[in-house]
Amino acid sequence: MTDAPIAALRRLARLYNVQTQYYDIFGQLRQPSPASLTRILQLLGASMHKLDDAPDALRERRQALWNRCLDRVLVAWEGNLAVVKLRLPVDLADKTIDYQIRLESGECRTGAAQLDAEKAATKEIGGVRYVSAGLALRAALPLGYHRLRLAIDHKDFEALVIAAPVRAYEERSSQRSWGIFVPLYALHSSTSWGAGNYSDLEKLLDWVQERGGHAVGTLPLLPTFLDEPFEPSPYAPVSRLFWNEFYVNPTQAPEFQKCDLAKELLRSSVFKNSLEAFRSSSFVDYEQEMAARRQTIEALLHCLSTRSNRSGAEFQRFVQTHPQLEDYARFRAMTESRRQSWCLWPERQRNGILEPGDFREDARKYHLYAQWLAHEQVQALGEKARRGGPGLYLDFPLGVHTDGYDVWRHRNAFALGVSGGAPPDTFFTKGQDWGFPPFHPEGLRDQDYRYYIDSLRHHMKHSVLLRIDHVMGLHRLFWVPHGLAPTEGAYVHYRPDEFYAILNLESHRHKTGIVGENLGTVPPYVNRVMTQHGIRGMYVGQFGVHPDPARALEDPPVESVSSLNTHDTPTFAAFWEGLDISDRQELGLLDVAQSQQEQENRRWLRDSLVTFLKKQDWLPDDANNSAPILQAWLAHLANGPAEFLLVSLEDLWLETAPQNTPGTWKERPNWRRKTRHPFEQYAADPQVLEILRVVDQLRRQRRNGS
Repeated sequence: MTDAPIAALRRLARLYNVQTQYYDIFGQLRQPSPASLTRILQLLGASMHKLDDAPDALRERRQALWNRCLDRVLVAWEGNLAVVKLRLPVDLADKTIDYQIRLESGECRTGAAQLDAEKAATKEIGGVRYVSAGLALRAALPLGYHRLRLAIDHKDFEALVIAAPVRAYEERSSQRSWGIFVPLYALHSSTSWGAGNYSDLEKLLDWVQERGGHAVGTLPLLPTFLDEPFEPSPYAPVSRLFWNEFYVNPTQAPEFQKCDLAKELLRSSVFKNSLEAFRSSSFVDYEQEMAARRQTIEALLHCLSTRSNRSGAEFQRFVQTHPQLEDYARFRAMTESRRQSWCLWPERQRNGILEPGDFREDARKYHLYAQWLAHEQVQALGEKARRGGPGLYLDFPLGVHTDGYDVWRHRNAFALGVSGGAPPDTFFTKGQDWGFPPFHPEGLRDQDYRYYIDSLRHHMKHSVLLRIDHVMGLHRLFWVPHGLAPTEGAYVHYRPDEFYAILNLESHRHKTGIVGENLGTVPPYVNRVMTQHGIRGMYVGQFGVHPDPARALEDPPVESVSSLNTHDTPTFAAFWEGLDISDRQELGLLDVAQSQQEQENRRWLRDSLVTFLKKQDWLPDDANNSAPILQAWLAHLANGPAEFLLVSLEDLWLETAPQNTPGTWKERPNWRRKTRHPFEQYAADPQVLEILRVVDQLRRQRRNGS
């Protein structure tokens, strides 16, 4: 094999914004294989089937880029669209260019301009000489999504213009505030059916407000597959556009009080026995609990359908004003009928056309009604913040399930044939394949980012804070071609300006602050850009402990959400006792010698932290167990500069079991463990209340500058 095709392949990759090499966490230079680059480039639109096609594909790509007179998406920060870069054949360079800007409001602005000939650059591509220069528009636009149209010598070119604020929305009244984190499935009370529900979340919001808190954080609340296929992970949702009906409280439905059928179900011995089993278990039984909830919701729907009342009219109005809901309900009903991935459906249905007869009508109606109930209950939670109460801190997952609705309906927005993942690191030495299709950079732009915008709006309508999972994915994402190992993957770059512009614009429109999950190996430029755009980062105390007592804990950044841990790390008590290290040894990720060394390192960190907290007067000299250390560490963070402090609810009673053990599936009960205590118990626990009293007091003092 000659070097020419390889060299052409790598140049072609760079023209498609694919990295041809990178340094891993060990400092080792890695280069994706030619097979991997070829597969990725095919998905990005390169005209090649094999390596030898690279030189021709390279020439074609260069020609296409220069033929693209106007980039299809433009960003106007603060509405300033001063100069637009154009590429034109030289014979058009001196032509007058007519432009039209159609604002989001419908208003049109028109004018004429010419290229800045003094700053023009020329290049010959494929026998055609091109000029690249700026077109001075000097347009001051209102914030929003607009369309720019250029007419040049009877040729038209169009672009989406995103006029956005440079910085995300910042609610000044929330500075130096705090909140509680707990997964909703884990949150349970004396009235829930095992797992927590939206009513339990409302109870927690009220309780946090009484303690002085600003928000409640939880894992994604999006629908998941809970039958066949079965995947309860909140980070593998069916869709980012709808809510999870698993969390609906049927007894809060408008029809419940007048629905004898639903009440009879709940009074039956079968339901009572199931309910006792659900409540007594330490783990969520998604399949059985969903079946019981669905049976009740179907009874409520039957009652609604047999009566003419206000609730029925509101339901119909909801369906009519949410056009994608009918499509979603048909998809879910079709999936239940086929009990297989949409990739295996007959061609018509696979390609997005579902007709009556393809699915059970009662299943379609169920999903319409269940989404209405979920929407009403989530909306009620969001309205608390608008009335001056605490709000929701929601989580926007990086990916969606390959077999889910979003990929089926919006597949041009996704790169099918590859998975998002990560290169090898100290924890995952063989790299990671996350199993979901990443965003397709050009597919998103082709649809003017409509799917992404709709997904953000779905969350921001009801949240005061929104966490963007794996925020580095706005810049680049590691693609792993199907059939190849993660070690052969490559980084594909996106257009971060466009993502940040949309985030900031929607953030201001919905008055929602943005938090970027920037943990792990994140290039420094990502953090700089986040700061520039007012995106809060995350500071996790466990990752910030230094063995030197003089600097055991450094202050978190001001623009950050600080916490002791996350759902992917050990709890405080497990970290303190080194239980996570023992677990990694049990999983075969550490041998005996490595485990012993890790435990020794952890002892150094513990000693350093205790010395530091005592020196700072957060910890009494006679403290000898983990409870006062937890309180001291939280007090230190509460007194710190971070804008928001997130306290894990389970830390408050020194829980040792994790909610998720990364890298495991069947080995550990991920996304299933309920909190050790019900809401009524910890809500009145003196130790829990005292910790939060101190946290609130310190946050208030910090907010007031004292």
